[in-house]
Amino acid sequence: MDPREKVIENVNGSALGGALGINLRHLRAFSAVAASGSIARAADERLYRVASGVTRAISELEHALGRPLFERRARGMALNSCGELVQVRAQRIEREFEEARTQLVTRGGIGANADLPSLFASILNGRRLAVIAGLVEQRNMPAVAREFGITQPAISRALKDLEGGLGVALLERQARGLRPTPAGEIVAFHFRRVLAELRHIGPDIAASEGLLQGSVTVGALPLGRTQILPLAIAALVARHPGLHVATVESPYDALAASLRSGDVDFIFGALRSPTQARDLQQEPLFEDRISVIARAGHPLARAARIDFDALRQASWVLSRHHTPSRELLEQFFSAAREVPPVPTVETGDLAVLRGLLLESDMLTAISAHQLRYEIRDGSLVVLDFPLDRTRREIGLTQRRGAFPSPGARALMDEVRAVVARSADFRATALPGATG
Repeated sequence: MDPREKVIENVNGSALGGALGINLRHLRAFSAVAASGSIARAADERLYRVASGVTRAISELEHALGRPLFERRARGMALNSCGELVQVRAQRIEREFEEARTQLVTRGGIGANADLPSLFASILNGRRLAVIAGLVEQRNMPAVAREFGITQPAISRALKDLEGGLGVALLERQARGLRPTPAGEIVAFHFRRVLAELRHIGPDIAASEGLLQGSVTVGALPLGRTQILPLAIAALVARHPGLHVATVESPYDALAASLRSGDVDFIFGALRSPTQARDLQQEPLFEDRISVIARAGHPLARAARIDFDALRQASWVLSRHHTPSRELLEQFFSAAREVPPVPTVETGDLAVLRGLLLESDMLTAISAHQLRYEIRDGSLVVLDFPLDRTRREIGLTQRRGAFPSPGARALMDEVRAVVARSADFRATALPGATG
């Protein structure tokens, strides 16, 4: 093993290994020294701690990351290249804590003078961040204890410490379990964003030394799952076997919520309206439209002419209400002043859809890219009934203001490359990023 890989492995560990091991108090000391250029000045003017304690905090952080972060000089401390990478994440973490403070004062019942960033840094490490966030999300202390391999009394103490410092409850006990308070929801949201920043520190350092490592979590909407994402992921991990990629298959609203909290690095699929994505950055890559698809032996596959009456009389399997393909189909029929088809079956599962098409005379209306392999081998066909007014943009969605990990940036580049070199995808009419 390359010696660099061994050290970075210690930083990354599992998906959250490195993040859980970073002490936020050490990171706060690092930021103070970086800003002051001196341990003595940081101790006296910013941290109000003894210099030996600050020195120890810096040393322990450097040990945890496996890298020196400063150049020690006669007149003080200067960030080296690794330190500059860590500083970017440290500053983003400070902004998350400050935003959490603002939200807690506005909506969580916390006093306006509370020094919450100092509180968070002094009593929390990455593990406690993850435990508190997991408790708010799962609302089940035994489940969180099992997940992190710690006792329930330890979780209770961590929660009590934080609630005592905040002066407000984060969770309420009810007959059916725990219920987050507004303050609990705010804390968990920003803790997850901080965890995302911590998780990227190790991969940032590795990438600066030519190693692409860490984990990438992709929100995979239906269109990208069949061809584009598999090709992009396969190409990337073949070149960088130290990279771990996970895909999350959920409805758009759930993926967008995970994107906003930092649990998902980016989403690939159909883009949404500006009102739905007002705090997200959307990048269109190509245009797509839905098609009417049936099995190869379907009676309409041999028809000389297909009209609205023939489509109305057919049996349909469609995606559920309010999904993009369903809405586009209904808009197409409404624009033609025709009654849209009423589906016999509604499903969001491509395997179920594929099976129903192959084993019956049902029709569907989705992107042909989603059934590319069945259409290519001739088992399914696109019927000669163009749905011209069903175009939509497909692309990448990120959280506005996010700073993706090197692995996430590399995978997005690979997705762009797959689209650019394939004749299957028509370039979008609106190049560049949109809000």
